[in-house]
Amino acid sequence: MAQLDDIKGPGDLRGLTTAQLTDLADQLRRRIIETVAETGGHLASNLGVVELTLALHTVFDSPSDRLIWDVGHQSYTHKLITGRADRFATLRQYGGLSGFPKRSESPHDACETGHSSTSISVALGIATARDLKGEKYSVVAVIGDGSLTAGMAFEALNHAGEAGRDLLVVLNDNSMSISANVGGLPSYLSRIRTDPAYYRVKADVEAALRKIPAVGPSVARAAERIKDSLKYLVVPGVVFEELGFTYLGPIDGHNIPALQEVFRRARQTSGPVLVHVITEKGRGYEPAVREPDIFHGIGPFDVVSGRPIKKPSPPSYTEVFGSQLVELAENEPRLVAVTAAMSDGTGLKEFARRFPERFFDVAIAEQHAVTFAAGLARAGLRPVVAIYSTFLQRSYDQIVHDVCLSRLPVIFAIDRAGLVGQDGETHQGAFDIPYLRHIPNMCLMAPADENELRHMLATALALDGPVAIRYPRGPGVGVPLEGGAHALPVGKAVLLRSGSDLAIIALGQPVAAALEASEQLRRQGISASVVNARWVKPLDENLLLELARGTGNLLTVEDGAGQAGFGSAVLETLARHGVAARVACLALPDEFVPHGSQMELRRAVGIDSQGIAAKAQELLQDRVRERRA
Repeated sequence: MAQLDDIKGPGDLRGLTTAQLTDLADQLRRRIIETVAETGGHLASNLGVVELTLALHTVFDSPSDRLIWDVGHQSYTHKLITGRADRFATLRQYGGLSGFPKRSESPHDACETGHSSTSISVALGIATARDLKGEKYSVVAVIGDGSLTAGMAFEALNHAGEAGRDLLVVLNDNSMSISANVGGLPSYLSRIRTDPAYYRVKADVEAALRKIPAVGPSVARAAERIKDSLKYLVVPGVVFEELGFTYLGPIDGHNIPALQEVFRRARQTSGPVLVHVITEKGRGYEPAVREPDIFHGIGPFDVVSGRPIKKPSPPSYTEVFGSQLVELAENEPRLVAVTAAMSDGTGLKEFARRFPERFFDVAIAEQHAVTFAAGLARAGLRPVVAIYSTFLQRSYDQIVHDVCLSRLPVIFAIDRAGLVGQDGETHQGAFDIPYLRHIPNMCLMAPADENELRHMLATALALDGPVAIRYPRGPGVGVPLEGGAHALPVGKAVLLRSGSDLAIIALGQPVAAALEASEQLRRQGISASVVNARWVKPLDENLLLELARGTGNLLTVEDGAGQAGFGSAVLETLARHGVAARVACLALPDEFVPHGSQMELRRAVGIDSQGIAAKAQELLQDRVRERRA
């Protein structure tokens, strides 16, 4: 019997019997369940691809052959059998293994991934470079049926089919089950169409028909038309065939021998091949099978019951957003909600239940979501587009061209803004301020607490133009949610505490830390004003200039990228008005922030209370040195 801890690389899998691989699959599932129960992570998607991953690694020779995992949230088995089993307990922990493929971790990770629908484009690029360099190796892209809904995947399929290069796309379809009467005929057709003899006979018959005088070409064309008509009736993957792929499947994604056979056939087939694999999301763990959406990405949980382990905490920003949107929709019939395959993650589940005709999930298609919302707004509705910060990046041109250019009243609810935590580099919401604040007609807000988020939603609904509200992942501050939501004064910050030595101007989540820092500074004899900025655009210039002239020392704090961020807006304002002040800007560093808990990451980048206090002291010390000089 093969033991998981004895597997140091894919080479150790070769030579194992089907029974040994099946037993290893059980061990892998147990390890994944036990680990994710402690660390949190993507469970259901990983449990569904255990046999698929083992079959790929027994047929292909990684890292010489390149395996590319779309999104990457199904790569845990891949990590475990490529030399990382001894570190798997550190999954998603600060300094530990990433929850996604990462080239710095292993040569078996062909590229970093974290966003969906990129794998086929990357794979085609690698295959093209391979051919131009005269090298020989296989390139495999594993993409889920959900990721295939994005336009980028179809663009890549179209190009790959036309290019005709050797390339394997594995379509991991976990939206349906497979049965014998469904799979028998397609599997038989797959075996026939990948048999070299089939292509030789086909070519010989077509050549013979065309040699018949006068009628030969017409007969050949008629036969081709009949063949195409029959394909539409009996071949499930005809759309892929028409794009230029050889389609194989559907195949039972939990049958290791069947998977190995079809992958060997695919490897021997020239040109692009698509293997359609049917898997069960959450397989092997009943709670994840019953509720795959909940167990797609989950925090620590009890293995026996499947219930999340949650410490008492205030409601999350996401929950507050969702409930407030329902409340607003009850009184505003024009309000509609749009999301891109993230109804639960963005807090819209209750909205969808209460107002199904006003809820639109467009699948993984952020670009379409934004332009679709533009159409809704143009026709008189008030769309709220709820998308994570890091995913909204994909629709930048649509925000500019389709929404802001026409000044359409689209509300962007930007969840997971700032540091998201254990999902790491690809999911940190670092760039929304820089890529939004410079767009004409755009207004941009960030709440300091969950109650302020309610008021900002009401404010956005009252404005006649594009508005974005960015808010963090996780629980709120714990302030009371009292009274009805009301519109806030546009472009007005709030002075929370007055001081004479410097002013700390914080935006969004760091406001609470700024207040704590001011207390630490007070105990050291430093008097600091604290401002809840609320608005990035329009900025409260009057208060900003008053503080700059009053103390001469400003410290801006934000949980986003520094370049072109909130601090940059403050500096631009002072320069435009010719006001001289010493300004320090605390923001995320000019690098991709790795995974870890939010608390650990805030401490590491210096935007927790201690980091803010230290930066304030540094600012004042530098000022003293300047005066003495």
